[in-house]
Amino acid sequence: MLAGLLLLITTLFAALFEWTGWVPAAPVAGMALTLYLILSLPKLAPTRIVFVIVAIGLSIIAITTRDDWSAILWRGMVQANFICGFFVALATLRVPAMRSEAINRAGRYIATQPPGRRYLALSSGGHLFALVLNYGSIQLLGSMVERLMGEESDPTIAKIRNRRMLLAIQRGFLASIFWSPLAFGPVITIDLIAGGSWAQLLPFGLLHAAIFTAGGWALDTALKPKVPGGRPVRRQVEGSARDLLPLLLLLLITLGGVGLLELATHLRVAAIVMVFVPLVALAWLLLESRQDSDDAVSVPETIHRFTALELPNYRAEIVLLVMAGFIGATGGAMAPPWIAALGIDLSALPVLALLFGIVIFIPIAGQLGMNPILGVVLFAPLLPSASELGIPPALLILSILTGWVLSGLTSPFTATTMLIGRFGGVSAWRAGVVWNAAFIALSTGLFLLSLTALLFATG
Repeated sequence: MLAGLLLLITTLFAALFEWTGWVPAAPVAGMALTLYLILSLPKLAPTRIVFVIVAIGLSIIAITTRDDWSAILWRGMVQANFICGFFVALATLRVPAMRSEAINRAGRYIATQPPGRRYLALSSGGHLFALVLNYGSIQLLGSMVERLMGEESDPTIAKIRNRRMLLAIQRGFLASIFWSPLAFGPVITIDLIAGGSWAQLLPFGLLHAAIFTAGGWALDTALKPKVPGGRPVRRQVEGSARDLLPLLLLLLITLGGVGLLELATHLRVAAIVMVFVPLVALAWLLLESRQDSDDAVSVPETIHRFTALELPNYRAEIVLLVMAGFIGATGGAMAPPWIAALGIDLSALPVLALLFGIVIFIPIAGQLGMNPILGVVLFAPLLPSASELGIPPALLILSILTGWVLSGLTSPFTATTMLIGRFGGVSAWRAGVVWNAAFIALSTGLFLLSLTALLFATG
């Protein structure tokens, strides 16, 4: 219970700092988060403890070598608070969503589409569910695919369908990173690039999401394996298109509310999400409680369970994300003098080469174990500003998000490939690199062409 309460306190004071700029709120959030990390240490895997050790090491280096160490550590603390609060806010929306029969009906309808529509249905569905459930979308749809494949009598057909369906879900989830205000990628990157905003990114992001989705569908269709023994028997579609309406309504409320509040308050999207999304989740819980039977779990009991049981279960994810944010923010603040001492000047590169380099660097770093958050937060401060490059900030953001998506597609150290590998019964590396080999080449080529066209169109 204490761990969950500390995370809620961190979220509350992080949101207070974001909305009001009240300086004491940030240290309060930081102290609560630090205590949470201390309590979590005995239960962490060695791979997570390494991140904590690196963060402590960077802090010591900053204190002993930099006169501005307090500003550097402040920056890292604020970033860590923000990531924790953003994660917890999104987690609140999963509570009513994972319990909602309407959401489950929408998932079953998407997962049982016939072969001709299945890839686009799962890819689009994975995209929509990602906006509400984040990584929970892969868990929800992956579990449904697992159930459906358990009912398949032919193991060869089950294996083929399982792989294709899981890849569609993975790619649908990743497509949301190009533009969603509820995804870590856009929220973090927009904050790092001077002059960037969600409104500026939206058309660019939607374009790349469409390219990513269309390329995946075309490749899935072109490489569709032949099933031995003729065409398999089609299963009946569960439900109808009307089952998608509650999901679409929820997305309209959530995204519309976030967008309107950004225009009205001029706050960054993350700050709005930290307050607005929990309110939507609470309203949804209250609405569900009125419709449920008398023996349903009450709203106070659901909130208690979320605080005492569900939030602590996110320990591994929270520590990884928070430490990646802290390390990236502090390391990014300390790195420019080191880079300058080496004589490296990224502004001397041609703009197109720089954008291409960003796209390629992030997934390569992902293969070496660098989480996209860590890579982006560490690397972005070293980049020339968009005004220096003479391009719109949205184009620089888009190149970073493109690399982020490719890293999520391929890196065996990201949650997406780990989950897809688990549902597919293969290693994360096989799910990320081997299963996606042709798509990696296709999508990278399409993205580079798109960035080239956008650079000339906006230059």
